[in-house]
Amino acid sequence: MPWRSPWTPVVCAVGVAAVGTLMVVSLLVKEVTVVIDGERRPVRAFGGTVQEVLADAGVSVGYGDLLSPAARAQVDDGTTIEVRRARPIKLTLDGRTSTHLVTATNVGDALAELDITPAAAGKLSAPPAHKVPLEGMELTVYTRRKVYVVAGTTRVSWRTTARTVREALKQKRIALRRGYLVNPPLSSFPKDGTVITVTPPRTVQIQPEIMELDWESLAECESQGDPEAYNPDGPYYGLYQFSLPMWQAVGGMDTPTTWPEEEQTYRAQLLYQQVGGRWQGQWPHCGDRLFTMNAR
Repeated sequence: MPWRSPWTPVVCAVGVAAVGTLMVVSLLVKEVTVVIDGERRPVRAFGGTVQEVLADAGVSVGYGDLLSPAARAQVDDGTTIEVRRARPIKLTLDGRTSTHLVTATNVGDALAELDITPAAAGKLSAPPAHKVPLEGMELTVYTRRKVYVVAGTTRVSWRTTARTVREALKQKRIALRRGYLVNPPLSSFPKDGTVITVTPPRTVQIQPEIMELDWESLAECESQGDPEAYNPDGPYYGLYQFSLPMWQAVGGMDTPTTWPEEEQTYRAQLLYQQVGGRWQGQWPHCGDRLFTMNAR
């Protein structure tokens, strides 16, 4: 009978137990992929839920972070777990500042999370591809807003990212002479839908006796009372057939035909006052109509 060690049964039993343990362990270990802000990493874990697997992998989840699947969801072999880190953005939108948490890793995606469309975001302090660091960043956005300019009968509208009314007018090359009245103020922020009115200054008081002249008869003779009249021979414009140099000399902006009758009449009276009543230079054929009321 061959010799057999008394320990042989024990060794065999231990070996069988070890193999069994390895088989059990292999069944419990899961091969999982963890994706953190787009970066993939393989993980071997024993945990049965997303939260347990992340704890085994040394991945912490902070306030505002997004998990997919949810923290208590069961994990199977081959599961992919996505972690999107929250990061603060100090957003100044059209002059107003607020702080938000986003999980986007670039400015473009962060704007989408904040419901700011690319079409609306006209001017950015950082380009859309700029990375948003985990510690956060400051971002300034000026949206495209529609503004309107009213100057006399002229109406102009456009979309702008201007920070002030002054900047908006400059974009449209609307030059302002000294004393022109602008509402709202030039330093104010033009919100969407803002109506900017531009009015020439009326710093000179018209003498009462000049205001009492027959300006209606003069206008009827010069232009048949048409505030939009145009004579290409000069050219001459408006009720009182101003030339552009003469119109500008009395503080007029653009052309007379872009302004209402009241403004055109004020400028005509101002011209009469400035030349000391010598109307012949401006209205050689119709100037005497100013005195028809007195002749009646």
